[in-house]
Amino acid sequence: MKFVVRAMHIISVGGYIVETQFPYRNLIVVNPTEEPIKIDIPIFTEDWIEEHKSLGLEITPITEKESFLSNFRKAKIKLDKLKEEKSKELV
Repeated sequence: MKFVVRAMHIISVGGYIVETQFPYRNLIVVNPTEEPIKIDIPIFTEDWIEEHKSLGLEITPITEKESFLSNFRKAKIKLDKLKEEKSKELV
């Protein structure tokens, strides 16, 4: 199955991790490009991360010990700065 990450958007795909031995509890996926990108779901292996990074996505794996919320906020701030820069380029 495929899921579309819209251009310049951020999502969490923790609900699509189906492998119980997967080392991360959640993944933050940022599409910093100006084009939508399709991702494969559900997520079964760690190879998924590298495969999707090669598409231009920024992937932040979250372990049990890490704070999802603080990592999500950091990624969101970075994306917002990128959006601001892109909008200034258009002017």
